[in-house]
Amino acid sequence: MPKRSRRRPFRRLRPFANRDPARLVCVAEIATAHGVRGALKLRTFTAEPENVLAYGPLLDERGEVRLVIRRVVGVWKSGLIVEAEGVDDRTTAEFMRGLRLYVPRAALPEPGEEEYYHVDLIGLRVEDTEGRHLGEVLAVHDFGAGEILEYGHGRHRTRMIRFTREEVPVVDLAGGRIVVAPRPEVTVPPAPTAGAEEAEGAGEGGEARS
Repeated sequence: MPKRSRRRPFRRLRPFANRDPARLVCVAEIATAHGVRGALKLRTFTAEPENVLAYGPLLDERGEVRLVIRRVVGVWKSGLIVEAEGVDDRTTAEFMRGLRLYVPRAALPEPGEEEYYHVDLIGLRVEDTEGRHLGEVLAVHDFGAGEILEYGHGRHRTRMIRFTREEVPVVDLAGGRIVVAPRPEVTVPPAPTAGAEEAEGAGEGGEARS
């Protein structure tokens, strides 16, 4: 099952999937070869690395079978080390480096209430609470303190907002839109310089000494 996060006050997200069941969902990538016998290091994008084994043969972006995992031979920091059918030497394994691996959207469970796949959100129209068009969702980030939506009209000028009920009160997948209510920005005045502090002190206590 793809990675999930709970809204708590945050909304719940699943990173990999999209609205069209006929389309494909990326669940892993071949990072590099391992050893001389054709083992592969898989960078997995699932909640638990071994979950990638649950979907059967893995496909390429055209929907063709590209990897049938025979067995797991180890783990590494980003996923699994596996042996696959037809990959019996390092040269073949190296040739597959960077290959992204997919499963059909229909193979994934439907998200529950207050759950959203990342790719279900990307591309949605973004409106404010008065209906003004603010662009579209461009990406979903997680820097460690909860999910952040990046939105705007293209990549040159974008904004970010926390994906919470408070700041994203409406998620309308059927209507292809979200409504955002950003919190007011807090402006912090710059700290006074040393010269300004001396001048202020002189104004309050008399003339400044030269």
